[in-house]
Amino acid sequence: MAGKQDFFAQRTVPRYCPLYAQRRLTGHAVWKEYSWSDSRYLTSDPFVLCMETVTAFCWGPLSFCVALMITVEHPLRHPLQALVSLGQIYGDILYYATSMFDHYHKGVTYCRPEAYYFWGYYFFMNFIWIVIPGYFLYSSIEASGRAFQALARQSERVVGSGHAKKVD
Repeated sequence: MAGKQDFFAQRTVPRYCPLYAQRRLTGHAVWKEYSWSDSRYLTSDPFVLCMETVTAFCWGPLSFCVALMITVEHPLRHPLQALVSLGQIYGDILYYATSMFDHYHKGVTYCRPEAYYFWGYYFFMNFIWIVIPGYFLYSSIEASGRAFQALARQSERVVGSGHAKKVD
């Protein structure tokens, strides 16, 4: 299987991904190693191509925006952080789901049989992209909830003192 994969990768991937063909890049070794856990990265799988494109052009830049918003304590940090986190979680769930669907429905497995590649690379390295964004999504939901509670308390105090009325 590995020989077929290497033969296919050497002939096909350079046409679809010029970076893969440039063997001098450090990322090449990492990409090739990771592809042992998910060969869809070597075959121009439509789902992986679309998902990685969304990640590269949406979630990546928006993550930098969130980091900037955190440093300047921007008020829109939490809505944007929740959006990016939910997008990461959604993408990862689809990533797992499409692979599982192909495995159980079509009988196609994209991972090498060694447990190291499945549990270490495929499962754990991708599960990180559920745990960490999950924490930040929860954090943003909590912060938004506290903000709305504070606003409700402030509105009640103003109405209770008779100085202003709550407008719906």
